[in-house]
Amino acid sequence: MTTSPHTVSDLMTRAAIAVGGQASYKDIVTLMHQWKVSALPVLAGDGRVIGVVSEADLLPKEENRPTGGSVPGDRPFADTSKADALYAEQLMSSPAVTVHADATVAEAARIMARRRVKRLPVVDSGGVLRGIISRGDLLKVFLRSDDDIAGEARTVLSGLPAASGIDVRVSDGVVTLGGALSDRALVPLVARAVRAVEGVVDIRLDLGPATHSDVGA
Repeated sequence: MTTSPHTVSDLMTRAAIAVGGQASYKDIVTLMHQWKVSALPVLAGDGRVIGVVSEADLLPKEENRPTGGSVPGDRPFADTSKADALYAEQLMSSPAVTVHADATVAEAARIMARRRVKRLPVVDSGGVLRGIISRGDLLKVFLRSDDDIAGEARTVLSGLPAASGIDVRVSDGVVTLGGALSDRALVPLVARAVRAVEGVVDIRLDLGPATHSDVGA
């Protein structure tokens, strides 16, 4: 059975593209286009992540561009400090939203959702860049085969004595749990344990109460 990846280090891209604080606006745009990324970490000289410059940080320059319909004194559409910026250290959002390599995949997903970012620099305890994790990287857990998921789910359930006889079937990532369970109060515990297996898309329960013969077996 293939072991499920449990930490950011299992999925991150280690060859991270980054810029220094003095990288020019045009160099940043060129790198984003070349590597097809929407954001770049900004590094200090020692490799520490001091910020992130994203497409959103670059757009004010275009948003504030005068047009034929502009009237003198019109209020700018965006922050003029970003519109006038020339270098990464002026454009970047700081402090950077980062994640540690030993964080779980679920933790990284929660950070992305809460902070509304698509990519996270992965840093060590000193804040030095070690890689990049993206939304696409996190979704790789759903590429696991049904056999891998079923095997890990059975291993998880084997640690729960009351659930040792449960049958596990997996189709397209959807896990169906069938058979008898000695205590129906354990259903939420069993479902939660299996749902924690990475790659599980959903769970279907087909669990009945254990009979006397099941209990005595």
